[in-house]
Amino acid sequence: MTPRLQERLAPWAMTLVLIAAWWLVIYLFDIKSFILPTPWETLQAIYKFRYPLFIHGMATLATTLIGFVGAVVFGLALGILVGSSRLAYSGVYPLLIGFNSVPKAALVPVFVIWFGAGTIPAVCTAFMLSFFPVVANVATAFATIEPELFEVMRSLGATRWDITRKIGIPRSLPFFFASLKIAVTLAFVGSVIAEIVAGNSGIGNVMLVASSNFNVPLVFAALVVVGLLGVGMYAIFDFFERRMTAWSVRASEAQVQAIGG
Repeated sequence: MTPRLQERLAPWAMTLVLIAAWWLVIYLFDIKSFILPTPWETLQAIYKFRYPLFIHGMATLATTLIGFVGAVVFGLALGILVGSSRLAYSGVYPLLIGFNSVPKAALVPVFVIWFGAGTIPAVCTAFMLSFFPVVANVATAFATIEPELFEVMRSLGATRWDITRKIGIPRSLPFFFASLKIAVTLAFVGSVIAEIVAGNSGIGNVMLVASSNFNVPLVFAALVVVGLLGVGMYAIFDFFERRMTAWSVRASEAQVQAIGG
């Protein structure tokens, strides 16, 4: 089996191991389904409630992507600003750290007071949870650019915008895509939290209604749906990262051996 094939099969193998462990725990400790359903009962719930899960899943995906896109645009701009200026880095970064330390679940009631229950609090919470990784990674990428590169570009008559476009942005791409893969998962967390607290639709609302009816298999089915959405978005960004930042990826062991002869 080639290393490339092993890498492709590894996620599926780990998933099967986790499912087997899940089933084994239920069997050994004789756990009832109203406490912890089996994987099969969870799959049955997904099939039985496939239509509402699809509708509410798309609602969660929509609110998550709206908040996430806003976080990416705002985070990228702020990250470039903070990382390009030592004064801005010293002044703004501590404030960002303090803001990120505030529990975002505590802000959901405030958003409800401002905007009412529904979609907007979920979008705002997704935005709040996902923008900091983008800002932090992009700012770090710009702040750690070698000074020699700036000196060479300035000696060639490059403007500030030229340096940002030709050095800063390409240099920050690996950091940027790494932040996207983290931020999109956090955006789903924010959306679901807001939907549980003050949502009229979405996977969080499904979980709330299902738990109030003691329909634990449906709760786990909703969790699986959110997990699949998160993995799907992660895979999309991973695909574009491999295409756009292949130069920054460390060569595999097989490639190193081939190069070394």
